[in-house]
Amino acid sequence: MSLLLIAMILVLLIPLYDAWKNDNIWQKMLAFASISTKTAILILFISVLRDDWAIGIVGAIVLTVGNAALMLLANIIKRMNET
Repeated sequence: MSLLLIAMILVLLIPLYDAWKNDNIWQKMLAFASISTKTAILILFISVLRDDWAIGIVGAIVLTVGNAALMLLANIIKRMNET
């Protein structure tokens, strides 16, 4: 099981490298949305392993609210560039 957690953390680092390498703001936001989703899945996985519903609720909130905040930020940046 620890090997699976290590593999999940290594997969989480791929978008970080892409965000560090790229200067395009939309590519960075896409990478951070990917990080948010993967982190929430990792939290849900750990909550199932520990059989802890409180951690699972936090993972579900991060999964739903985290990406919504990024989409709001993307719309604000888009509208600022239009004017």
